[in-house]
Amino acid sequence: MRRCVTVAAVMAVVSMATMGCDEALSSLAGPTPNLQPTFSSIQRDIFENGDSSGRVPCTQCHNPGGSAFNGLDLSNAVAYANLVGTASRGKPGAIRVVAGDPENSYLIHKLEGRPGIVGLLMPRVGAPLSEGQITIIKRWIAEGAPNN
Repeated sequence: MRRCVTVAAVMAVVSMATMGCDEALSSLAGPTPNLQPTFSSIQRDIFENGDSSGRVPCTQCHNPGGSAFNGLDLSNAVAYANLVGTASRGKPGAIRVVAGDPENSYLIHKLEGRPGIVGLLMPRVGAPLSEGQITIIKRWIAEGAPNN
């Protein structure tokens, strides 16, 4: 009986922590209030749509026609395959998204404008992503970058 009570208590704490974390995400999301650490949300709220900060959709440049120029098509049908576990065309040895490892994911380097990136901070047009938006993308990657 005592073990069941302990397990129930632990589950309740985990449940509350998760709810608190999700509530914290909505405050981080800033100009994309519905952004969640899921690929479908990132696709919809970041890649395919702009936001109130003046950021334009990533697919404005990263589309089937633009991919010949910039090396990355983020259109809905191919974005996941073009990101997760895929080598960057611009920087030899860099992987766009390393599942479970946001710090070594070149996508994060480009979004943050880290030293050593090839080209410029992304996005090049409009406002950059906020720190909170990038944090949510990092969380998706840290959780294994699932295709959900």
